[in-house]
Amino acid sequence: MLKEFKQFLLRGNVVDLAVGVVVGAAFGTVVNALVKDILTPLIAAIYKVPDFSGLTFAVNGSQFMYGDFVNALISFLLVATAVFFFIVKPMNVLVSRARKEPPADPTTKKCPECMSEIPIQAKRCAHCTQPV
Repeated sequence: MLKEFKQFLLRGNVVDLAVGVVVGAAFGTVVNALVKDILTPLIAAIYKVPDFSGLTFAVNGSQFMYGDFVNALISFLLVATAVFFFIVKPMNVLVSRARKEPPADPTTKKCPECMSEIPIQAKRCAHCTQPV
């Protein structure tokens, strides 16, 4: 049973997934720091609000903290943009290059006499009637 567990852990997919999760978590931390420390103060400087997380409104005594939602939304948009431009687009380019179809076999050829296009199986040119 221990041998099967070791084989399971050392499969490529499990290791790749683990690496992806760890790198994704680290990337999320970097993006959250970017939003919290750089973008939020930049946007706050424009709108004269020092921190979005403090933005709230009350309805019948219930506090709605929409500032945290704004921070999370900005973070999500940054992560989605980074994933799209740094992972999805390059992978699509690589896949499209790998899937290039070979050129189709030609269906016509040029007549050596009059240089017109004729079917590849033709024995005479339809334009100048020369044998091909």
